[in-house]
Amino acid sequence: MRNTDAQLVLRYALGGLGLGLIGLGGWLVAAEPDPAGVLLWLAGAVVLHDGVLAPLVLAVGLLIAAPPARGLWRGALIVAGSVTLVTLPLLVRPGEPPNPSALPLPYGRNLAIVLGVVGVVTGVLYLVRRRGDSVRRRGELVQRRGQPVRSRGESVRRRRERRERRESPARGPEGGRDRGQGRGRERGGTGD
Repeated sequence: MRNTDAQLVLRYALGGLGLGLIGLGGWLVAAEPDPAGVLLWLAGAVVLHDGVLAPLVLAVGLLIAAPPARGLWRGALIVAGSVTLVTLPLLVRPGEPPNPSALPLPYGRNLAIVLGVVGVVTGVLYLVRRRGDSVRRRGELVQRRGQPVRSRGESVRRRRERRERRESPARGPEGGRDRGQGRGRERGGTGD
């Protein structure tokens, strides 16, 4: 696919903005009193994410979910892991913070609430998906039998109509049933 002039301009503008932000970040790190500590922290974050969190989430996702729901559970694990990683430094920080307003909330309790909400929402979505799959499978079974998918009310009405036809058969010229009508014919038999 060929890029238009507007797409090229947008691409170069975004690339230039990204390079500018990288330069700003480098300048801010260099202005820090301990730039080696900041770089070490950033490297640790990358290693922790790519070396520990991502493989752990993928491995647990493979173990706990059947293939149709694997993406849902992986998404929940990614959200839970990310929230935990953001909150973890606040939970394990030793001692009192230098500024009392820096940690004004009970982060342990709030983390437990967020993880509980993620778990409940994931469970509800999983059950809704399973329910939809079972309804879809039942519809496919009905279609395989050669019947169109109908609402429950329509199938009840059709059964009632069939029952009424069986109970009041049409009479032929001799006073009996017409050939070809009756229960045997409906079930694939030869009639009465």
